[in-house]
Amino acid sequence: MFTGIIECTTKVHRLIYEKNNLRITFNNPFSKNNEIQVNQSICHNGICLSIININKKTYSVIASEETLLCTNLNFLKIQDEVNLERGIKLHERLDGHIVQGHVDTIAIIIKIENRNGSWLFFFKSKKKLNDKIVKKGSIAINGVSLTIITCKNQYIFNVSILPYTYETTNFHQLKIGDIVNLEFDILGKYIKRSIQQYLEK
Repeated sequence: MFTGIIECTTKVHRLIYEKNNLRITFNNPFSKNNEIQVNQSICHNGICLSIININKKTYSVIASEETLLCTNLNFLKIQDEVNLERGIKLHERLDGHIVQGHVDTIAIIIKIENRNGSWLFFFKSKKKLNDKIVKKGSIAINGVSLTIITCKNQYIFNVSILPYTYETTNFHQLKIGDIVNLEFDILGKYIKRSIQQYLEK
């Protein structure tokens, strides 16, 4: 489980397709104190992926065909910057919101406004949003815990990005037309499912 509070970013070192899967090798920002290990899960741009190999400079993960179909991993390029978060420790504060690392869908950036101290990012989702997000609710975008400002219609919403988040995540490199990963609030998904089951009785 994750919180959407990004620890650091890294860059894509190598991409190799192995049949229907994708092996991704990243530069290793955790090498100094041996802070990661094989089989450990790390959230990469909001996607929970397990480490299969580590050395001093890099580590590798495998993305399955299913993961490639529902995330933005097929758009990755060498040297792309990726947000990283390791799993939460149970004794730590939950500073963001509950993030599983299970991407629900992707969205495209359709507008970016510089608000002289912050940035407004507008997204158009691949899926309808009317029963998945709410104004002032939480959403994870590329693994970053954010608050929804407005939901303009069934597909479009926006968030505000403050300078610290802009500088310490890969938001500073995103541009109009880029594809991002979305994970909707798990609490909202459980509530929706409970209501559906009640109505089906």
